[in-house]
Amino acid sequence: MTQDRSLEGRVALVTGASRGIGRAVALDLARAGAHVVALARTTGALEELDDEIKALGGSATLVPLDLKDGAALDRLQPVIGERWGKLDVLIVDLPPGTGDIQLTLCQRTHLTGALVVSTPQDVALMDARKALDMFDKLKTPVLGLIENMSTYICPNCGHEAHIFGHGGVAAEAVKLGLPFLGELPLALDVRVAGDSGTPIAATDSPLAAPYLALAQRLIAGGVG
Repeated sequence: MTQDRSLEGRVALVTGASRGIGRAVALDLARAGAHVVALARTTGALEELDDEIKALGGSATLVPLDLKDGAALDRLQPVIGERWGKLDVLIVDLPPGTGDIQLTLCQRTHLTGALVVSTPQDVALMDARKALDMFDKLKTPVLGLIENMSTYICPNCGHEAHIFGHGGVAAEAVKLGLPFLGELPLALDVRVAGDSGTPIAATDSPLAAPYLALAQRLIAGGVG
């Protein structure tokens, strides 16, 4: 996979980097040349991520920290300044909802903005709208919306199905006048790769392309 190195010399901090989209973003930033400071709950997951980043020719600093603990933000802020100085990119992978950690982060930290990830069906969009409303009330800009589990391609016949619906997040972005950053697939290989410790974004699979395109759109939009 090609290395664009567009973030050469930057320092990017990614929390929740041991799983899912947080891990994919950490790898994409490393591929683009950023030194990644990765925070996650378990040292084992961080060590796996470190190996993957090194395999891409990147570098990382690993810090075990659980941001589901609301007090963790108080411990995190001075550490950032002491250990890494000024960061160019800080990405915090938050659990779903509008709980204490989201409120605390928005109220105590000057944020460039938020990304909202949702599956396309109505019940999930209801939760996404709550998050969007919270960010609006807290004056936190929304950088874009992402539709997860957007399409499913049958591995046997190639038929495309929309198990959770399709286009709901894109339509919501248009309705609210917000950027739509892309669709991520529902695919068995994505789950298997994540469970094995090597997320799909770190492979040469065609399924890595949507994750890379999402990161590139975010960078092109002026973030990072």
